[in-house]
Amino acid sequence: MSPIEGVTVTHRRYVPHSHAHYGGSLVDGAYGLGLFGDVATELLIRTDADEGLFAGYSAVEFLAPVQAGDVLEATATLVRVGTRSRELEFELRVVCRSAPARGPSAADVLDPPVLATRARGTVVVPKT
Repeated sequence: MSPIEGVTVTHRRYVPHSHAHYGGSLVDGAYGLGLFGDVATELLIRTDADEGLFAGYSAVEFLAPVQAGDVLEATATLVRVGTRSRELEFELRVVCRSAPARGPSAADVLDPPVLATRARGTVVVPKT
């Protein structure tokens, strides 16, 4: 198996109210970065048959708020393959958002989704 640029993995996750960290039910940016680690792990398992290790981010942009009650979509795309390193691009989108003004369990599908976080990072895999 040889890693191929362009491979993409996407996860979706509901943000529970227990993760609200700031006023207005805001969730800290680290929540999305944790999801990026999860999609990176699956991507490496699929391309390299190993979970790999995250070496670092070269860029992170927080573009829109993430709130408790959101449904998030985290995507990792393989953009560069080195001998042991893999460069990934990440996007975190809000695909659904709670609408408490309409009721305690009301929510909306966002069309289009809101791009909340964008990042670029490097992961490494063991020598083969």
